[in-house]
Amino acid sequence: MSVSEDFSPSRAFAVSRAAEQRVPFVFNSPHSGRHYPARFLEMSRLDPIAIRRSEDCYVDELFSSVTALGAPLLSAHFPRAYLDVNREPWELDPRMFSDPLPSFANTRSPRVAGGLGTVPRLVGEGAEIYAHRLPLSEATDRIERIYQPYHATLKQLLSETRNAFGYAVLVDCHSMPAGIRLGDSGMRPDFIIGDRFGSSASRTLSEATIQLLADRGFSVAHNRPYAGGYITEHYGRPARGVHAIQIEINRGLYMDEQTLQKLAGFDALAVEIASFAADLMALPDYCFGDLPLAAE
Repeated sequence: MSVSEDFSPSRAFAVSRAAEQRVPFVFNSPHSGRHYPARFLEMSRLDPIAIRRSEDCYVDELFSSVTALGAPLLSAHFPRAYLDVNREPWELDPRMFSDPLPSFANTRSPRVAGGLGTVPRLVGEGAEIYAHRLPLSEATDRIERIYQPYHATLKQLLSETRNAFGYAVLVDCHSMPAGIRLGDSGMRPDFIIGDRFGSSASRTLSEATIQLLADRGFSVAHNRPYAGGYITEHYGRPARGVHAIQIEINRGLYMDEQTLQKLAGFDALAVEIASFAADLMALPDYCFGDLPLAAE
């Protein structure tokens, strides 16, 4: 039985958008997928709640307002435990597979070592997903049928946006555990803005993003401990007119991490995020640095 019987590209993810894109922004929610096929659950040693510990629950819903504001939103339906598109395409752990990996696979990245490769070995706090080793075809199918079409779609959205507006801004949307604390200060940030330490977006854009959230009373950290993953690093090219920032939301603001149920404040937070997104998309052009003279 192949992965295609679990997902096809048309069912694996979706782009929500208004009839006309009115702003040079693209929003992406790559880890909020919550469709767990029965075949995948049968392969796992985890129960239906435990396997969701890596999921960015409801992040796509929190940012759903951006489509009415004129920006497209790309959302995964497949879960992060099944396939992580915020990784290189072939970050694979040889301990997971019964067959040898191809020579081009990246088997030595820190993410692979931590069990969080393109096809993850672990969820949450070190829980093993699979009861047995997988055939290499599992990884190959997921990468070819879902990963590659997902990134082709994201690349196209950014290219269309840059061609239409002269530049594009990718906002990569995630959530983080409520217990995250920062160093000796003990600060528990509500949001973390990542820009790969200034390489994926203009400093003015990052500073403005942080200030917009702080003005709403949220505690905000910058690049610690999340500076942005593969998506932010791969697509953020400010010198070419493509900026990418990652936003991490503290799950304690909107959900119970044990039951995965929404808290009473969920709707209020969604309203705050809609207001923040509207102000973010209204930032003046100078926030995006020296814009390219023409699309490439």
